[in-house]
Amino acid sequence: MRADRVFAYGATAGLLGDLILGDPRRGHPVAVFGRAAGAVERMLWRDHRGWGALHTAVCAGGAVALSAAATRLVRPSAAASVALTAAATWAVVGGTSLAREARTIGRSLETGDIEGARERLPHLCGRDPQALDADGIARAVVESVAENTSDAVVGALVWGAMGGVPGLVGFRAVNTLDAMVGHKSARYRRYGWASARLDDAAGWPGARLTAVLATLTGGDPRGAVRAWRDDAGKHPSPNAGPVEASFAGALGVRLGGTLSYGGRVEHRPVLNQKGRSVEVQDIERAVRLSRRVGLLALGVGVAGRAGVRAAGRVLAAAKGRVS
Repeated sequence: MRADRVFAYGATAGLLGDLILGDPRRGHPVAVFGRAAGAVERMLWRDHRGWGALHTAVCAGGAVALSAAATRLVRPSAAASVALTAAATWAVVGGTSLAREARTIGRSLETGDIEGARERLPHLCGRDPQALDADGIARAVVESVAENTSDAVVGALVWGAMGGVPGLVGFRAVNTLDAMVGHKSARYRRYGWASARLDDAAGWPGARLTAVLATLTGGDPRGAVRAWRDDAGKHPSPNAGPVEASFAGALGVRLGGTLSYGGRVEHRPVLNQKGRSVEVQDIERAVRLSRRVGLLALGVGVAGRAGVRAAGRVLAAAKGRVS
């Protein structure tokens, strides 16, 4: 079976698996990778960029190598190739868990259970929940839904379309390493530098596709374009900026502003200044937009891979006629 069809069938099955089943309660492959990466860190950690780069190479490179070996092993069987792609897609895509966590917090806020929402928020993002009121929690949830639509869904599908199973697994490995060591704490400022920079590079195409699709499918395309153009570059993250700005414009809300992480206060620029404050009902709107973006990203990936193959055939035919 052609590689583009393997990806189309496998990625579709894997995304449907995520929609129906979500993440497993125990033994998630990403959690297994995280434990292995933690063991490597305990052996390699030094307050030095070079040692951090080695950690990134060992962990991400090892994940890609293993997935490439598995791909070669099953290549003679079309059914096994599709099954492997489906399993990898299901393992690395986290859209259902993202939606579930966001909606759980939203329900707590709707019933006035702010303490319950605060208790649940760390499952979704790293904000300090005690510093947030109901609207602040809702804003944090919407921002996390936007950013994780790119990180947990679209980015993986983009790399899967470009690189098959190794692309899927490699992207999730890099993204997981960034979450583990890529933040600017005293321990990881140097050691996590390589993971953070590699994650920025790997996330670039998925973030832009997420922003484009949010603009096209949101409620206010012009507002999304305006917010993306005017505000994305103000965000400290080169990838979260376009995603959060386009979501803000599409939903007609303001994102950004003062945030608190681990006792550290950050004053970030406001995204979509013309929008209104986030309200609890905007959580569900953000989740629905995230769902649409994820499904369209699959379509773009499938069409893109098929288009590249078709273009290659046309070029080969043209070259044959010339020669």
